[in-house]
Amino acid sequence: MAVPTYDRFIEPLLRFLAARPEGAPAREAHDHAAVALGLTDDDRQQLLPSGAQPMFKNRAGWAHDRLKSAATASPDDRLGKALLELRQAAESELLDLLAAVSPTYFETIVLDLLHRMGYGINRDDLQRVGGSGDGGIDGVISLDRLGLEKVYVQAKRWQENIGRPHLQAFYGALAGQKARKGVFITTSAYTAQALDFARSVDGIVLIDGARLAGLMIDHEVGVTARTIKVPKIDGDYFDEEGG
Repeated sequence: MAVPTYDRFIEPLLRFLAARPEGAPAREAHDHAAVALGLTDDDRQQLLPSGAQPMFKNRAGWAHDRLKSAATASPDDRLGKALLELRQAAESELLDLLAAVSPTYFETIVLDLLHRMGYGINRDDLQRVGGSGDGGIDGVISLDRLGLEKVYVQAKRWQENIGRPHLQAFYGALAGQKARKGVFITTSAYTAQALDFARSVDGIVLIDGARLAGLMIDHEVGVTARTIKVPKIDGDYFDEEGG
């Protein structure tokens, strides 16, 4: 497996250090994090391009430094920062996973997400229609029981940025369906010309990879969330005069 980015080392390091308030050697903490992340001996022997240091030690060291620099922040600040870094790591991992699925399954994931976001009365109101001869349409959402109002979806699992010609083709496909609403979703990004075109016409919404990953986290599509209980003192409870 590839050595994870430094942010993935933060949580196992936090757990290790929290269990050892008396402190521990950095080498021991970094080795523990590597084990917790499932790194093999071969993974640990991967060197930086410079050859100066094992890659996992470099990334664990960066994570360790980030934790030490945050030590003067308040607990709430540290928690907020840790949650942000965990979210960013999850977004990055989601994009890696989306890049590996088939185009067909990616279209299904997109429709699952749109349903979780409230589109369609039930999941059957979102149909995948992608395939050869799809005319630039990968999915159709019926917004009402009779299917009188529909949203058409284009889903592109791409590495390259989406350009203006792709959006023009999608817009033409919408016109062919006499449709007024379309959503174009990609794992990559859009060129400036593509963004300009979308702004110049009505009825097209663009979602890039970063926003897609964020929406999947917010609506828990392919993602689970754990609840963290943060204790907060109820000052009113101890106010004898007010009580």
